[in-house]
Amino acid sequence: MTTPIDAKPKVARHFRLQWEEAQNTWVLLYPEGMVKLNQSAGEITRRCDGVRTVADIVTDLEATFGAQNLTADVVAFLDLAAERGWLEI
Repeated sequence: MTTPIDAKPKVARHFRLQWEEAQNTWVLLYPEGMVKLNQSAGEITRRCDGVRTVADIVTDLEATFGAQNLTADVVAFLDLAAERGWLEI
């Protein structure tokens, strides 16, 4: 699956995104446990609000971090996260 650039991903309903101060990272909480996200995954996931498109998320990330050409990396993560059930595309 390749997530379309106009898709509006959001955190799946059985998960809750939360900043974990003690671990200094974003995590996805669910009834059976927790998924600890690395910095990149956390930054992408926290922008997945069901309102912004993938293109919007990429634009925001590139502006925030002064980076370019992030589309392929963002789509690859979104595909993985959707496959694992963390995100709804």
